[in-house]
Amino acid sequence: MRIYFAQVKKNIGAHSIFLGQVRNDIINQQEVKAIEYSAYNEMAEEKFHEIREDAFKKYDLICMHIYHSMGVVNAGEISLFVFVSSAHRKEAIKACEEIVERIKKEVPVWGKEVFVNENHQWKINS
Repeated sequence: MRIYFAQVKKNIGAHSIFLGQVRNDIINQQEVKAIEYSAYNEMAEEKFHEIREDAFKKYDLICMHIYHSMGVVNAGEISLFVFVSSAHRKEAIKACEEIVERIKKEVPVWGKEVFVNENHQWKINS
C-alpha cells in the first residue's frame, strides 16, 4: 500500500499529531455535553509563542502548528490540535508530547464543563 501525501518540504521524515477531543464524561451522575473554553487571550498568545520557540530550540523541528478552540465545543469535537514535523520520528513524538503537556499546564485557557442538564463546573486539567 502506498499513501500519497503532497509535501513541498522533502527533509521531513515524520509528523506527530495530537488531537484533543471533548469527552462526554459522567461527573457526579451528570453527562458532559460540551466544554466552553475561554482564555486570557494576550497572555495565551504569548505562552503559545514561548512554547513554540522553546520547542524549536530544544528539538530538531521543521514545522509546527497549534490550534486551540474557543467558545463552546461539543462532546465528540476537537478542542486542541498540535502538529509537529521533524526529520525523525522520535524528535517529532517527544516534541509533540512536551508541547501538549506544557499547553495544559501553562496556557491560560479555561474550560467550563457544561452538562446535559445545563449545570456546569470549571474543568481541572489533568
